Amino acid sequence: MPGLTPGRRWQPAYSPFKKENFGDRALQVLEYSVKGPLFGCRMCGNCLLQETALICPMECPKGLRNGPCGGSTSEYCYVDKTRPCIWYKIYERSFQFGRQELLLEVLPPLDWEKVGQDTWRDIFRNVAKIGVGKTIGGVLSRSAEVRKEAWDGIFRPVRQPNWWQGDAKYHAPAYTEPISELERKLVAGEFVVTSEVTPPLSSSTDKLIQNIEKVKPYVTALNFTDNASATPRMTSWACSTVALDYEAEPVLQISARNRSRSNLQSEVIGATALGVRNILCVTGDSAKLSPSPREKMEINDLDAIQMLWILRRMRDEGKYLDGREIKIPPKFFLGAAASPFSSNPKFQALREQKKVNAGAQFFQTNLVFDINGMEEWLNELAKRNVLDKVYILIGIAPIKSLKMALMLSEVPGVYMPERIIQRMDVANTAGKAQEEGIQIALELICQIKKYHGQGIHGIHLMPVAWDDVVPRIIKEAGLLPKSFLIAQVTQNNLTNAADRQGSRRGGHRLDYRRRGNPCHTGGTSRCSGNHHRALCQVGNTN
Repeated sequence: MPGLTPGRRWQPAYSPFKKENFGDRALQVLEYSVKGPLFGCRMCGNCLLQETALICPMECPKGLRNGPCGGSTSEYCYVDKTRPCIWYKIYERSFQFGRQELLLEVLPPLDWEKVGQDTWRDIFRNVAKIGVGKTIGGVLSRSAEVRKEAWDGIFRPVRQPNWWQGDAKYHAPAYTEPISELERKLVAGEFVVTSEVTPPLSSSTDKLIQNIEKVKPYVTALNFTDNASATPRMTSWACSTVALDYEAEPVLQISARNRSRSNLQSEVIGATALGVRNILCVTGDSAKLSPSPREKMEINDLDAIQMLWILRRMRDEGKYLDGREIKIPPKFFLGAAASPFSSNPKFQALREQKKVNAGAQFFQTNLVFDINGMEEWLNELAKRNVLDKVYILIGIAPIKSLKMALMLSEVPGVYMPERIIQRMDVANTAGKAQEEGIQIALELICQIKKYHGQGIHGIHLMPVAWDDVVPRIIKEAGLLPKSFLIAQVTQNNLTNAADRQGSRRGGHRLDYRRRGNPCHTGGTSRCSGNHHRALCQVGNTN
């Protein structure tokens, strides 16, 4: 068991890919013999210990190098419950010793040419370059600023190679005019609604097209998940292309789980060439959640923050990761997932700030069922001055059954209050579980709308293969888009004009009746006492 790391095992070291001489191997064995027992070192060749509170992040089963995933908990790692979440422990120790701001630096993916090799040699070279005397004097200085500069001179070149050069600064977009309709509406201050549409399990697009046509009039953009729960479905970019063919605006989701850095860059170049203008970067569910037989469950080539950093630089600086110039850079509105209920709100706020610094312009959050917890998370974001730099869409899911409620209570990063489970239990006994789930969603939306202009900019519906319910929820929540109401009024006017023409031709007067009142939803919502009036207030709609 390692000495200074809270990891519960001393994991085997990586091996170099190329044959090395005896001196190189001897130095590697010596370094591993010291750093392995003390820090849980795995000889990644890209050491980050100075930034991660002397706990090796490569003990994370996913190999994440920029913070915890959305399923982080204080109790255990959801990929391997026999060990703690190593990134929770890194954050905990960093906050304890007042070093949490170091965690904002965007750290690079592994350079696999260096994996398995020592880092001591690089450190010795840096000391020699600076000067031994100057280095010792700087490290022992009474000035905190001089000490920091000395340590950075030694270790920063190790953790920040020339091809990466990450930092802890906020990088605003290098363009001014909105790139997509989603961005345009958010910039205009509208309360925006997006919705997931479930990708099909087969190569047929019939059901996908039906769901796109059914949902698109009610929302600004449609998300297509990227193999959620590490389970194969039609790809997000294929679904996004179909959506474009049917004049719907897609949000392309890209999971880091199965992508290399070269694959990421080429896929985004292709997707934007086809017309995709919104991209959501997620680390992705571990293969632990997938059906057997499972694929490799450790070491992502990238994490979500590294994806954001790479894509932002492609768009704003016109450069590939390897430094090549992109003559016509891709244009896209860049987003990320956020998890208000993963681990500690302070930890999550820091991780969300890091995503914004790296390039995230909007967040679609994990599911929210507790408004008080959401508000606590928002307060932590406010303390970090994040709320004025990112648009936040809160994740909402209508609960279809008691079984679904119980299942969601076990999902990493989702908090399901006991009161909601009790309500679903009572409704299930009465045979009204679906209706109760819809009412719970409407109540949550009603409360979330009160935060519009206070850090919240809309909602992101996740119907979980219940796409048919989306129109009803949007109608009853008073969130019909302006375009929908205008189109409906136009249709009513055309219908009435046709009726009047028919009346004149028939020589008699028709008994006119109200047609298609956009305020009538045919349902009720316990959360909205001003339901009818809310639907008429077009100014506060999507």
